Amino acid sequence: MEVTFKITRQEHNSGPRVVNYTLDVQPGNTILDCLNRIKWEVDGSLAFRKNCRNTICGSCTVKINGRSALACKENIASELNRLQKIDPNSPLEITIAPMGNFPIIKDLVVEMKAFWDNLEKVEPYVSSKGRIIPEREFLQTPEEREKLNQTGNCILCGACYSECNAAEVNPKFFGPHALAKAQRILTDSRDNLTEVRLENYHNTDGVWGCTRCFLCNSVCPMEVEPMDQISKIKGELLQRKDQSDSTMIRHRKVLVNLVKEGGWVDERKFGVFVVANYLKDLKGLLSILPLGLRMVTNRKFPVSFEPSEGTKEVRKIIESVQQETSR
Repeated sequence: MEVTFKITRQEHNSGPRVVNYTLDVQPGNTILDCLNRIKWEVDGSLAFRKNCRNTICGSCTVKINGRSALACKENIASELNRLQKIDPNSPLEITIAPMGNFPIIKDLVVEMKAFWDNLEKVEPYVSSKGRIIPEREFLQTPEEREKLNQTGNCILCGACYSECNAAEVNPKFFGPHALAKAQRILTDSRDNLTEVRLENYHNTDGVWGCTRCFLCNSVCPMEVEPMDQISKIKGELLQRKDQSDSTMIRHRKVLVNLVKEGGWVDERKFGVFVVANYLKDLKGLLSILPLGLRMVTNRKFPVSFEPSEGTKEVRKIIESVQQETSR
């Protein structure tokens, strides 16, 4: 069958343009197979990255029909079927573009320096400083090693970073790839810098910068589930930190406490408790006064609060989850 590939191309210091290539393909051909054919048979100037062709190296990540994926993993049949589920009348076309959140070098090749620099910020290697190095290797039980399987599967393909909303608005955000690796090190029984690492991740460039949009989970080809790993780090911080420690910690704990108290959030208390630290932080209180006055003036400030009829049920659910996660 004939399929048209609409490829976004870009030269250095020039704007992007879409170039169409039509190939006679088989349903089982991978997107990388087709890119190779375009380069070898049609247009040798097309630039893209590749290496193993077997979902191991992570080199060939591109946006396929708007979704970041490995070109060597996705095939023609799966992509066309996905498009037809969205629109049964969709033409036999596949769009291919470079990853998002990366500067373009040429065509589908992106500059990944920031990606690697952010990974280095979490120091993704086991530290044995402060320990007496034994004459033999550190030993782990099978159970300890099994905890590393999911996060250890990350191949640093960049798909999660390409889709990350937090990275788009904050270039200093570590990124889901780096924070998934951070959780892998925190879980490793051989590492002895847990407290130092947690402090490093305890900021808006770290775990609190995550918007929980779920996009990283949805595109990860290795099922690492980066957002879930970020949530685990947040859980560790929440267990260790008091709500007076920081606005980030207070935001989460106040939210949970208010929902437990009334079934949903009492907006009259939320901002005051979080930003002003239960009226203990005068600077924080003054910072929200202008907004509060505008809300009152525009009659947007709730003068009363009515608890949810399902408050008891909500409270039971939250307490059950808290008991489960504390085990």
